[in-house]
Amino acid sequence: MRINVVINTVGIILRYIALIMFLPVVFALCYGEYASIMPFGASFLISLGLGFLFSLNKASEKDIDTINKAEALATAFFAWVFFALVCSIPYLFYGLGIVNSLFEGVSGVSTTGATILKDFTLYPKTFFFYRSMTQWFGGMGIIVLFIAVLPKFSVAGRQMFFAENPNPSEEKITPRVRHTASWLWGIYLGLTILQVAILKFAGLDFYNSICTAFSTVGAGGLSPNPDSIMGYNSNLVTVVVMIFAFLAGTNFILMYKFFVKGKILAPIKSEEFITYLIITLLIGFLIGLSLYFNMNYSFDDGMLAGLFQTISVMTSTGFASKDFAGWDFTSKLLLLLPMFIGASAISACGGLKITRWIFVFKYIKRELNKIVHPKGVYPIRLEGAVVNPETVQQILVFVIFYFAIFGITAFLVAFIEKNATIAIVGSISSLGNIGPGFGSIGPLNHFDDLNVATKFIFMFNMLAGRLELIPFLAILHKDLWAVKK
Repeated sequence: MRINVVINTVGIILRYIALIMFLPVVFALCYGEYASIMPFGASFLISLGLGFLFSLNKASEKDIDTINKAEALATAFFAWVFFALVCSIPYLFYGLGIVNSLFEGVSGVSTTGATILKDFTLYPKTFFFYRSMTQWFGGMGIIVLFIAVLPKFSVAGRQMFFAENPNPSEEKITPRVRHTASWLWGIYLGLTILQVAILKFAGLDFYNSICTAFSTVGAGGLSPNPDSIMGYNSNLVTVVVMIFAFLAGTNFILMYKFFVKGKILAPIKSEEFITYLIITLLIGFLIGLSLYFNMNYSFDDGMLAGLFQTISVMTSTGFASKDFAGWDFTSKLLLLLPMFIGASAISACGGLKITRWIFVFKYIKRELNKIVHPKGVYPIRLEGAVVNPETVQQILVFVIFYFAIFGITAFLVAFIEKNATIAIVGSISSLGNIGPGFGSIGPLNHFDDLNVATKFIFMFNMLAGRLELIPFLAILHKDLWAVKK
């Protein structure tokens, strides 16, 4: 691996991250919150300074064009680590402390939506705008963004794109990855603008509309309202957020086919989308029934709450229309299921992803068939295409490591916190980038009371989950660090 190329590429990304950090300064000026200029101005300068420092040992354009898979994985890893570190800096100015600032920063960029905040009245609007903004940029991915807007990544973009967004089906929009990245961000931006407009129509002001849209389309869930979506006390707002959260969890390549190419039958031809829709409706309906019979909800309220929370959890958005931590055991058990499932590949959501679950069940079926018919040939297909042997191995390894990390971190947290609920729900919630859980880390509570070690474990899970494990696992392999001249 050419370390100088990786460092230089991360430096380029950091310089443009500095521009992102300047946006809250503009917001603070517009809202007259001049005291908020310093935190974000300092972050802008630090990111810019680090970017130029990392770029001192310049790599040529030819070097960047020839980035290989190992270098792309390392670039994705370090770009996200430094993105999280830079995004943690403003919180220091608001008195959150080093660990809590890191936690809030990592939670934001990884679109997890877990918070350590206890009293929302202590912070200005710029603070909450910034939290939501970090989720929005983290939702589609900073590397995908820079591939779309920076010409110098036009060639190297392919390796970097799949390092940040591994797709089990290997499907893409266009032959050129830069065009694919541009279309993904175009759809992403379009959904955001549309949701802001509809939320304004639904009665929210611009500030709450844009913060909520950032957090919905980015599948993050951090809200400027301490009571999340429940705090707006509006079924219309709840339905709007639910619809856009569902779209955020939909494969963006499928949305490109539907909205741009006009292929209106594409959703019903997609096994991933149909599975996503059926699971969402089924779990939402069952939770609605449980709330109706066990929690004395009206039928309509139960169904809305059940469907909203299923979508919110399954897409890793993490909003709350009700305090689901206080629901009955059956409802919470049902809500635990989508935490382990996730939504679609190439979406803003976290989790294991439905495509991988489809593959796992098809793989099991194939192995059972081979027991009965050893000489039979049973290719596995995803979205109609045969999955090649290399991808089969990658998906299996991913699933094994996903549950291994969940099991190890759950055991460690249980040992530290002496609490099985925090250990199990907190570990899958952080690894799946979902955010709130049950009990003391429920949707209307916070993570501040957790042990410092637990916070670092959850931060590791958040970043590993957002990068879908692959760059993290690759960094641990000694051969990745073999220096290439």
